[in-house]
Amino acid sequence: MSNLFTSSIGKKLIMSLAGLFLIVFLVVHLGINLSLIFSDTRESFNKAAHFMSSNLLIKIVEIILFGGLFLHMFYGFYLQIKNWIARGRFYSINNYSQTSFFSKFMIHTAVIITVFIIIHLSDFFFKSKFSGEIPVVFYNGKSYHDLGILVIEKFKIPGFVIFYIVCFIFLAFHLLHGFWSAFQTLGLDHRLYTPWIKVIGVLYTILVTAGFTLIPVYIYFFM
Repeated sequence: MSNLFTSSIGKKLIMSLAGLFLIVFLVVHLGINLSLIFSDTRESFNKAAHFMSSNLLIKIVEIILFGGLFLHMFYGFYLQIKNWIARGRFYSINNYSQTSFFSKFMIHTAVIITVFIIIHLSDFFFKSKFSGEIPVVFYNGKSYHDLGILVIEKFKIPGFVIFYIVCFIFLAFHLLHGFWSAFQTLGLDHRLYTPWIKVIGVLYTILVTAGFTLIPVYIYFFM
């Protein structure tokens, strides 16, 4: 078990598993966020956000999520730095047996995504957890934090909308390589089904990026 955390292969395996977990989380997160623009009110979004923040099982998953995010980032940066030191110059990391255009810039997109995550958590997650300034709404006599209005107000700022979209474009670059390479690290590399994994990865990346991009654009122009 210790080799899993100390060996190079073990670190790549953990990073890949954490990455796949985050890929699944993105779909869930997107689904909740889309409810904000596909509903005439913010009720569905606010109720979903309340459920995510109050359900015990979700809280456990939240801890796992942050753990997975930390492991993915930590081992990604660790392996990159180790690779730079081993080579003696600043080449992009080559974690896998095959390279692609996007694989050469994984560390660069990772840095941008890390900055975005910090800002995103500060703007929404931590504010929802610790700020006492979030307005309250009532549905069927029960109070909920109106997190929907928090998102809408943020996406009424042109600079933030542009920043958000640009960051998700960089996330798309990260996913285009990371999706299939994670499966390859897990040993699922075969001439028959690897091309299909790549196709699914491209479709996933396009749909997720388009979905997250649609939200700020729609809110800015139509809400």
